[in-house]
Amino acid sequence: MATAKKAAPKKAAPKKAAAKKPARKPNAAFMAPLTPGDKLAAVIGNKPAPRTEIVKKMWDYIKKNNLQDKKNKRMINADAKLKPLFGKDQVSMFDLAKIVNDNIKK
Repeated sequence: MATAKKAAPKKAAPKKAAAKKPARKPNAAFMAPLTPGDKLAAVIGNKPAPRTEIVKKMWDYIKKNNLQDKKNKRMINADAKLKPLFGKDQVSMFDLAKIVNDNIKK
């Protein structure tokens, strides 16, 4: 009587390493230094900076001075420096990019 051989468990094929994508270079348009206008310079300073840095400095100012609305965090309350920039008492955080764009020297 022949003994049945147990089939060896199949090994999973080794997974191929995922091809790494080359690191993305930042878009030069985002990194170009922009000169803030007078109203914007009152908040972030007057040194030229990339658009990303300008928005970051705006958020630093907003958080430092506790200007986000308590009930709706998407709204930003204007203080004495931001009121001329915003043109009203409160703006949405989604309006910040437009406000920055409108207040840079071209």
